[in-house]
Amino acid sequence: MSTPSAPSGARPGLGPFEITAVPLSVDQLVAEVQTPADGAVVTFVGLVRDNNMGRRVVALEYEAYPELAERELRALSEDVAAKYRLHGIGIRHRTGRLAIGEISVVIAVAAPHRAEGFAACAEALERLKATVPVWKKEWYEDGSAWHGQGAG
Repeated sequence: MSTPSAPSGARPGLGPFEITAVPLSVDQLVAEVQTPADGAVVTFVGLVRDNNMGRRVVALEYEAYPELAERELRALSEDVAAKYRLHGIGIRHRTGRLAIGEISVVIAVAAPHRAEGFAACAEALERLKATVPVWKKEWYEDGSAWHGQGAG
């Protein structure tokens, strides 16, 4: 599998960092971050679940400030990549209304070894939830509620 070439001056395998209304592909993101030097590619796939805190969820709706969110995704990814000596990292997050079972976020990290890959992926997810301006509205059978950064 070949890796797309990076733009001039960019580090191969770093990015994409994207907020999008388009359905997400795990395979596509893996292909974009993987390099020939990798021993592991670790992914996290966030799914829309049908329940939260004892309430039945029927859908989620995500909103974001795309320009700031993408800058935050890049900044946290650069930090994580340097800390764990990653060859590649990419994050995509959906916006709009998502049905139960749809993918809301994908994180892929490419590392020389699995331990660094797992640790980096976990840290990237926690930092995303704490710092990236993405909000979700949970739709229930009996109403809805908005949740900000750090929400489940």
